[in-house]
Amino acid sequence: MTVSYTLRVANARFGGFSALLFRWRGSIYKLLYKELLVFLGLYGILSLTYRILLSPEQKRIYAQVARYCNRSADLIPMSFVLGFYVTQVVNRWWAQYRSIPLPDRLMCVVTATVHGDDERGRTLRRTLLRYANLSSVLVLRSVSTRVLRRFPTIEHVVEAGFMSQEEKQKFESLHSDFNKYWVPCVWFTNLAAQARREGRVRDDIAFGLLLEELNQYRGKCSLLFHYDWISFPLVYTQVVTIAVYSFFAFCIIGRQFLEDPKPPLKGQEGPLGDLDLYVPLTTLLQFFFYAGWLKVAEQIINPFGEDDDDFETNQLIDRNLQVSLLSVDDMYGDLPPMGRDRYWGEAAAQPPYTVASAADSLRPSFMGSTFNLRMSEELAQSEAEMEKEAGALSRSSSPAWARTPLLGRFLGASAPSPAISLRVPRTPLMPSRLQTAQAATPVPGRMRLGRLLPVPAARIDEEAPEAPSPDAGSQEEEEEEKVAPSSEARPTP
Repeated sequence: MTVSYTLRVANARFGGFSALLFRWRGSIYKLLYKELLVFLGLYGILSLTYRILLSPEQKRIYAQVARYCNRSADLIPMSFVLGFYVTQVVNRWWAQYRSIPLPDRLMCVVTATVHGDDERGRTLRRTLLRYANLSSVLVLRSVSTRVLRRFPTIEHVVEAGFMSQEEKQKFESLHSDFNKYWVPCVWFTNLAAQARREGRVRDDIAFGLLLEELNQYRGKCSLLFHYDWISFPLVYTQVVTIAVYSFFAFCIIGRQFLEDPKPPLKGQEGPLGDLDLYVPLTTLLQFFFYAGWLKVAEQIINPFGEDDDDFETNQLIDRNLQVSLLSVDDMYGDLPPMGRDRYWGEAAAQPPYTVASAADSLRPSFMGSTFNLRMSEELAQSEAEMEKEAGALSRSSSPAWARTPLLGRFLGASAPSPAISLRVPRTPLMPSRLQTAQAATPVPGRMRLGRLLPVPAARIDEEAPEAPSPDAGSQEEEEEEKVAPSSEARPTP
């Protein structure tokens, strides 16, 4: 049975995880205590041999070997090898759980599309869901040892009510060299097509939706079967296992507490060496972490076994059959009476709170991270300075690229923009009265960089218009003089 401790860690508190360290079922102690005892036994035997049986010359040679093994153990990249391996195994473990077929979506579609209150309609709906559950039972028998212990033969599946004797004969008469978990899905499609011909499924759209949900259900059965077929690469599992075992083999030899080859003379104090603890505490912690990491991967690489944290496949089978038959039979067309809800006519529905949860009602709703942001005085002053700068630039004869305050700050008053055309105008640009009036006119929508932004008098990349010639100016003055006397000579009423 899966070990669940979700309620114990619902709230973060002092020593929250510490309480989980004293649980035995599903714990690392239960998985690792045998390997730990073997490691301690081998370490103790070698330690006694070194201390009691070896001569001084042999101890000196062993000390050289121990130092070599200790240096070699540090060359094995344990964290990288184990970390990557366990990460991939955990991802595969969760993907296998998501591939377990659940009939929830299929049973809702069957209830909505296969109609009929009579016995024929009930039989159709119940048989369709029984076929779907039979397919999942057959594929779980192929991957889970718990389900195989429950249904060791097809006859046990018949006795459980997932298959009739006639269906068993048809199932066994179909010869195939491969797993036949897909046969009930084909029966489902044939029965659904018959229901469509009988008018129990009223249109082709509903029939297509029914087959689509069945294909998704069958796809999960197939994916689960292929997860069992295509295992994690054996070579990587071997590499990780060899790395862990060789590391601790080096530790058994190299982490022994060695005697000083040159003991001090009487009356003299020798140099301080390593403390002889007889039991290597830090090495035991390393064994606990690294070997425990490997045991975690060993446990969840196939979650369809009989470990404490493996999937409860038998309970899933019971749940799926019971829920699916209830939904398509007892609940078909069974609706509670409709009426006005409690919040009828209220503009904003507000469900009540209990005394224990009243504090949650006092918290304001989240409106966005910048909802309560207020402009500081420095930002307001900078905006005012930008407005003044924009007004000054609009009245000056600066180039158009400098009339934008933000660009002017980055480019500077003396740095020409690379976007400005390098063509030299024949005459200096002289703005007319109309252009000056347009430049002072605010433009809606350009309020991002300042309050008022001037409209450029002319495009920057165009050449400046030619200055009027003296002859053209004299002609305009003569026309104005001709028009003026005629307007003055008009009699007033």
